[in-house]
Amino acid sequence: MLWRLLVSSFKHDKSLALIYFASVVAHELAHSLVSKAHGVPVREITLYMFGGTAEIAEEPKRARDEFLIALAGPVTSLTIAVLFGFMWLVSLQYSQPLHALAGWLAWIYLGLGLFNLIPGFPLDGGRVLRATVWCITGNLKRATQVATSLGWIVAYGFIFWGIWQVFNGNWVNGLWIAFIGWFLSNAAMASSRRMALSEILTGHTVREVMMTDCPRINPDLPLDEVVESMVLPSGRRCFPVIDNENVLGLLTMQNIGRVPKEARTTTRVEQVMISRETFKTVHPDEELVVVFERMTSEDVNQLMVMDNEQLLGMVTRSNLLAFLRTSAKLGI
Repeated sequence: MLWRLLVSSFKHDKSLALIYFASVVAHELAHSLVSKAHGVPVREITLYMFGGTAEIAEEPKRARDEFLIALAGPVTSLTIAVLFGFMWLVSLQYSQPLHALAGWLAWIYLGLGLFNLIPGFPLDGGRVLRATVWCITGNLKRATQVATSLGWIVAYGFIFWGIWQVFNGNWVNGLWIAFIGWFLSNAAMASSRRMALSEILTGHTVREVMMTDCPRINPDLPLDEVVESMVLPSGRRCFPVIDNENVLGLLTMQNIGRVPKEARTTTRVEQVMISRETFKTVHPDEELVVVFERMTSEDVNQLMVMDNEQLLGMVTRSNLLAFLRTSAKLGI
């Protein structure tokens, strides 16, 4: 079995483990390059013991893009497997060590490619399935439900298979397989939740949730005065810095927290605020689903809502979460 070959290779030669991780990097880089080529930004690549993920900042806009992005990784792995397989065939009469190494590499890349083609979301095979159903039905929500349901089946299949292995005395492989199933079930749940959030937020704009009563502070105020007169009474975590109706920056709790308490009497707001050139802004008519993805990808907790350089309000993660909770309770 391919999986046992991979595990045994790790036991006998640590260098093969490094080669395996190199194969994972090649696999995920293929996803990332194709993703960027189709206008879908990649937030980060995370490597795990048995694979990796290229985390995209937003869902592809078309089924075709999803299909190509998902297929890029397995195709890359299988192509490299074929190349090493060819090297394995021709190297036997020239070099036994090279022949053995090429054979192991072919198995590693073949195993990675085939494993990711399992049709269980969010594995690549599951994403290929989702893209196919999406193309046929024209409904991303329905396609995600189908792929996620199959993902649950695959995940629990791994878990039960692992438990069966454990009860048959194969503890190492059994626990490892069950762990993979547990990981896939969590990933499927996260994907399902993300789609549910997108469904609720789609069609709603920033204007519906933004705060318009934001307390505004002067850049010359000392931080201790801001804390006593504005932060503590209001409980807010961010404040626009305004001078003569000009937006100069943004002051957050994090900015204040970096200044020692004893120094806040002599430190002014403008010395620690996020400058106008740095802080993030959003238009009031932007869709909430886009803003939510942007906050997640850029790792920001608040955005100033501006129109033609005029400050209209602010939108924060708390606003979005409150909107989601209310929508869920009302069944909107």
